[in-house]
This record gives sequence, C-alpha cells and structure tokens, in this order.
Amino acid sequence: MIGYTSLGTNDLKTSAAFYDALLAELKAGRVMEFDDFIVWATQTGSPAFSIHIPFDGQPASVGNGVMVALSASSRAEVDAVHRKAVSLGAADEGKPGQRAENGFYAAYFRDPDGNKLNVHHMG
Repeated sequence: MIGYTSLGTNDLKTSAAFYDALLAELKAGRVMEFDDFIVWATQTGSPAFSIHIPFDGQPASVGNGVMVALSASSRAEVDAVHRKAVSLGAADEGKPGQRAENGFYAAYFRDPDGNKLNVHHMG
C-alpha cells in the first residue's frame, strides 16, 4: 500500500550522508537522485524512503505527530539501526525494546532535521 515516504530537509548533503549510512543497515541504497531529492529502497519498485528540499522554497519543518516507521528483519537489526542512528548524531527518542504483547519490538529517534523515525520488528 505504501509507495514511498518523504521527509523534508534543510541540508540535503548532511541528510543524505545520514541516510546513506543509516539505510545501509536495512540493506537499502539510493534508487533515484536529483538536485532537490534522494530516494532509497531495498530494490527498484519496492516501498521507498526519500528526503526532499521543500518544493515551495520554504524551510523544512517537523510535523507534530508525524513519524516514519522503518521495518527491520529482526530485533537485532532494530538494535543495530538505532545504534547507528545515534552514532550518526540522531537524538534518541526511545531505546529498543518490547512495546506490546503482540511482539512489537521498536526503537525511536530523530534525524538531524528533527524528523521522528521508528525502526521496528514484529515477532
């Protein structure tokens, strides 16, 4: 159902370096790149993640209540992605851990622009 998600950035170069390193942990790489946006995916045609300089020319801002959730293949991958995000300068918004009885294991962080992300594994 999801084609791609998009987050705004005020510094494409810094944000791109952050997401190149972070999304490599999820085995994703760049699949599309232009002067004002970059898209990552695990393969062409799969759901993707992107960062953009806002089209309207206004500064990017963080939406209150907005979060992008990244799916991990295991709890260990959740741990590794969260650890990588924090090592790249992300702000910790919730250490990895069990969040619900149904096996939802997740961690939360904010990227260099302040966007909130989650990485999770079910099971």
